[in-house]
Amino acid sequence: MRRDRVRLKSPVRRAVILSVVTALLGAGGVALAGVMSGTPAPAPSFNGPVFAVAHAGDTVYVGGSFTGAVISGKTVTRSRLAAFDARTGKLLDWNPGADATVRALATDGGTVYAAGDFGKVADLSRDAIAAIDATTGVAGPLKHAVLGRPNALAVGNGRLYVGGRITSVDNAPRANLAAFSTSTGALDNWAPTTDDTVNALAVRGSRVYLGGGFHKTNGVSSTLRLTAVDGASGVLYRDFLPKPVSQVFALSTDADGVHAALGGQGGRAVAYTFAGQARWTRVFDGDAQAIATIDGITYVGGHFDKACTTTNNGAKGTCTDGSVPRVKLAAVDQTGNLTGWAPQANGVAGVRAMDGNLDSGLLSVGGDFTTIGDTTQKRYAAFGTIVTESALPPAPPSPVVASYNFDSTVADASYDDGSGNGNTLRVSGVNNGTLKPVPHGRGQAVSFPPKCRGADCPRVVLQAKDSPALNPGSRVLRFGASVLLSPAETSSGENILQKGYSTAGGQYKLQADGVSGKPSCVFSDKDATKIYVAKAGASISDGSWHTVECRRAGATVTILVDGRTEGSTTIPAGLSVITTQPLSLGGKGTSENNDQFHGSLDDAWVSIS
Repeated sequence: MRRDRVRLKSPVRRAVILSVVTALLGAGGVALAGVMSGTPAPAPSFNGPVFAVAHAGDTVYVGGSFTGAVISGKTVTRSRLAAFDARTGKLLDWNPGADATVRALATDGGTVYAAGDFGKVADLSRDAIAAIDATTGVAGPLKHAVLGRPNALAVGNGRLYVGGRITSVDNAPRANLAAFSTSTGALDNWAPTTDDTVNALAVRGSRVYLGGGFHKTNGVSSTLRLTAVDGASGVLYRDFLPKPVSQVFALSTDADGVHAALGGQGGRAVAYTFAGQARWTRVFDGDAQAIATIDGITYVGGHFDKACTTTNNGAKGTCTDGSVPRVKLAAVDQTGNLTGWAPQANGVAGVRAMDGNLDSGLLSVGGDFTTIGDTTQKRYAAFGTIVTESALPPAPPSPVVASYNFDSTVADASYDDGSGNGNTLRVSGVNNGTLKPVPHGRGQAVSFPPKCRGADCPRVVLQAKDSPALNPGSRVLRFGASVLLSPAETSSGENILQKGYSTAGGQYKLQADGVSGKPSCVFSDKDATKIYVAKAGASISDGSWHTVECRRAGATVTILVDGRTEGSTTIPAGLSVITTQPLSLGGKGTSENNDQFHGSLDDAWVSIS
């Protein structure tokens, strides 16, 4: 793979296509990585958050909710839009002004396009979308009535593409996406659809890449969160369906593929090929909200404080297998190595937007931070002067093969696998058996049907298709879940998580036993039917949340409740589970005798090493 190094004065530049978004963003051996300096270049500060950044030649345009740019301690009026020289940081006279927050910017050089909450730009009525002369700041003819909130922009193919939470433009129906002619400002016929918010757009050639919280594009099931549509017709490209594990907040592209900043349980930066295959993944302890790719280096911003050393994280995004400090900013080389670039921004929300320009040798970062390292730099920072340094050692693979936090906001009878391995859970129910979302922590859990007797009782089970990665053989195995079970919800036996049966292929299972509600771990071998049980001595059926875990290492199975060992048993050291049965949560199936679980579950997971 070619890895040209950028020199700021070189007349030869590699093309970089970056998206401008406003919502809030390996593997391989040790390699040299050309990255930006970690020390900010001269630039203005702002007295309010910066949500959007766009470059045009030597000019940087920013948008947000600020009312002033701060230069040498002096505040100069700039109402939510400003521009300055990329090389010197000098504030320019460009000052159109907007009467409310600007959430997205894009530019084709001669025109700056803005989207946000505003009703006026440059003292003219402009509802949520505006075209502004890049030199004079005069608002152009682009003027439409937009119902909803646009929050992502991209320019290409003679169109301004708009994404967000949109239901109509000029009374013409639109489902979160729209486009306008860059020459006339007229509403274009381009109208693909999604079933939920679009947070990010990126254009490369004839393709427009969409990122967000949606589960369907153009009505097609399982087109999750990141898709590509034709830039003229809006037709879905079915050869790019990566299905990221959580909401996409930002996108960038380069010659190698598409890069996405994800939220969810912690945050992720993922590089995909143009065929939708993951090239590398980096995991953080908070949402990745912004992303930009320059000369093979991918820069990530968000409200994380640490970069995980593996792709595994746990409750509230905590890195479970080690981490290194990367406060709001990080950089990854093109093979997935985390570089040593660590400017360390502060704040809670942190970094919201990124854009870069090789001609000016600048990476622009906007957000809510007020310092970079030990330097005061409020809400905007610029980084230049590419340097060469060694990347950190490669991240070892994560042992977690399935992980579910049930925080999906789209009711499509499926729950995504947060481990990144694609073991999606799907709901099967009979007799009107359904799952109900219930609040738990900062997210949600799922509640199973109440107790009932008889063949007509509602029953429901969550199942992921069999995968070789879910079969531990005789390796070290850990699995568990967070469980809420009341005394009134216990029964003779309730399966929490299991794969396989004792009759063929063996099994591993976590269940709650009898009216006492004591949990147990159950194992059997692929070639034998004998069952081995490690049972806890204490009940979990007290109406409170408990974490329950089963551990198998060699000849010992241990059960833990809330991190404490509650019981153990001895099994044959060679006991092996290799079964073609699905991974099931909440029951072994939907038959009448399915050992139905009647409480609530959250944060279920399986780890094999």
